[in-house]
Amino acid sequence: MTVTQTTTEDRLSGLRAWQREAFEEYFRREPRDFLAVATPGAGKTTFALTLASELLRQHRVRAITIVCPTEHLKKQWAESAARFGIPIDPDFKNGQGALGKQYIGAAVTYAQIAAHPMLHRNRTETRRTLVIFDEIHHAGDALSWGDAVREAFEPAARRLSLTGTPFRTDVNPIPFVDYVQDGNGVRRCSWDYSYGYAPALEDGVVRPVIFMAYSGEMRWRTRAGDELAAHLGEPLTQDALSQAWRAALDPKGDWIKKVLQAADRRLSEVRKTHPDAGGLVIASDHENARAYSRILRQITGKSATVVLSDDPSASKKISRFAQGDDRWMVAVRMVSEGVDVPRLMVGVYATSTSTALFFAQAIGRFVRVRKRGEVASVFLPSVPTLLEYAGEMERERDHVLDRTPADNEYPEDDLLDEANKKKDTPDAGEELPFETMESAAEFDRALYDGAEYGSSPGSTEEEDFLGLPGLLEPEQVSQLLRKRKDELKAGEIKARKKNEQSEPAGTEEEAGPTHEVLAQLRRELSGLVGAWHHRTGKPHGVIHNELRRACGGPQVAQATPAQLRERIAKLRAWAVGSR
Repeated sequence: MTVTQTTTEDRLSGLRAWQREAFEEYFRREPRDFLAVATPGAGKTTFALTLASELLRQHRVRAITIVCPTEHLKKQWAESAARFGIPIDPDFKNGQGALGKQYIGAAVTYAQIAAHPMLHRNRTETRRTLVIFDEIHHAGDALSWGDAVREAFEPAARRLSLTGTPFRTDVNPIPFVDYVQDGNGVRRCSWDYSYGYAPALEDGVVRPVIFMAYSGEMRWRTRAGDELAAHLGEPLTQDALSQAWRAALDPKGDWIKKVLQAADRRLSEVRKTHPDAGGLVIASDHENARAYSRILRQITGKSATVVLSDDPSASKKISRFAQGDDRWMVAVRMVSEGVDVPRLMVGVYATSTSTALFFAQAIGRFVRVRKRGEVASVFLPSVPTLLEYAGEMERERDHVLDRTPADNEYPEDDLLDEANKKKDTPDAGEELPFETMESAAEFDRALYDGAEYGSSPGSTEEEDFLGLPGLLEPEQVSQLLRKRKDELKAGEIKARKKNEQSEPAGTEEEAGPTHEVLAQLRRELSGLVGAWHHRTGKPHGVIHNELRRACGGPQVAQATPAQLRERIAKLRAWAVGSR
C-alpha cells in the first residue's frame, strides 16, 4: 500500500505557522528522536501526519506505528491519517501478529505495548518504522511501561514524541526524551520544539478561556452521625475541603444543579453566534455521570449524550456528538485527554480529580478553535488548587528527575493514570459512609488571563459573565472584563463609604490584623447561622441568602467586617423577634 502522492509544498501550504516552523526544524536536523511540545488544541496531529507523509514520500521510513493513551484515540488517529492518504489500522490486536497488507501502519495503546513489547519490537525491526508517541508522558506512567516502550521501539528508524503537557511529578523517566542538567545540577526534560498556550492564544490558534468559580454552603453527615458544615471557597482544612467538595458534586444537592443550570444558560448565549456549540460535563464516576444527565434533561428538556468507560460504543457516541449539534455530553474523567470535539465551548469540571496534569488536559478539550474570536467557558468549584491552575494557564512546566517526593509540587499527579482509566466507582476515599445534607451554590469569581473578577456589593456579575458574547477576540475579552472590574470596584468603594457613614461609633471592638478580624466575624456568623438553622430548619445556604437580601453585600468570603457585623446584628434581631 502506498501513500497518496502530493507535493511537499502542497502539504505545507495548509499548515499553521508553528506547524511549518516545527516541520522545518525537524528536516533541518533530521534527528532520530524529536520531542514536540504544543498546547492542547494547537494541532499536534496535523503536524505529525504532515511530517510522516514527507518521510514516507522520501522513503526514509516504510511503516508507521502510532502509540496512544486510549482506544478512542486510536480510531481518531486512523481517521486523521486517512485524510493524508496514510492507511492506519486502529483495530490491530497483539494476537494477530502481522499487519494487513492494505495498511502502512497501526495505531496501538501504551497498554498494548506493555502487554507484549517483543511482538512490537519484531514489527519495528521488520521495516524502517516511524513511531509517533501521542502524549508521550504516559510512557512514564509506570517503570514497567517505560521499559516496555524502550524495548519495543529501540530499533525504530525515527521516533516523534508529542505532548501538550510535558511534565510529571514522579521520577519515572519518559522514554526517548533527553534530560539536561540545569545550573543546579537538576535534570529537566529537553524538547526540540515548543509552542505554549500564550503564543497560541496570541496567534488565534486556541480559544481564550473564562473560568467561572462557584462556592457555597455545604452540610453533610459523617459515618459517626455528626453533622458538619463548611463554606466552599473559604480557607478549610484538607479533610473539610475534600468533603465539602464532594458534597458540592453530589447530584442530590443543589450546588451542582445550579452550576449546570448556569452553564446551560451560558451555552444558550454562545449558541446565538455558534448554533452547534456543545457542552461537556466531566464527572467523577458512572453513577454521577448518569445523575448529571438526568439533571440536564430537566433543565433543557433534551437528553444528553452519556459516555461511560465500560461502554463498547463510547467511541461511536463521541464521534456522533462531535458531528452533530446536541447541547450536552456527560462523561467520566477518561474523556478528558485527546478527545477532539472542536464544537465544545462550555465545560463543567464536576470531578474531584485535582492533578495539574489532568486539569490541563481537561481544559484542552475546550480550547480547540474553529474560527478566530471563539470564547470558551469552564465552570468549576471554588477550590484553591483548581483556581491556582486556572490562574496560571500560560505557565510552562517540565519533567524533573532529581527530586524527592517531598519536593513534589503536585503530589497528586501520581494518580493521573488512574484518573484516565475506566471509572465506574467513586474516587479513592469516597467509599466511606457520607451523606450530603445540603449544598448551595453561589457565584464566587471569574478568572481570565491570570486576573480575578469577584463578587461585589449589589452586583449582578454572574449574569454579566454568563451573557458575554460568544465571539470575542482575546483583547476584547480583557477589555470587557477590565471595564466590569472597574465598575464593580467603584460600586464596592461607594458601598463601603455608605456603610462606614451609617455605622455607629465604637462598633470596631475587634482589634488586630484585618484577616484575624474577618476570621473571627465569619466564625461568629457561622455559629449564629447554625443556631438559626436548628431553630427554623432552614438550610444554611438559604439563611445566608436571606441575610444578603436583607443587608446587601457579597457572599461571606468577600464581605467586609462592617458587612459581617451588620448580618450578625440582623440575625440576632431575628432571634429576639422570634421569641
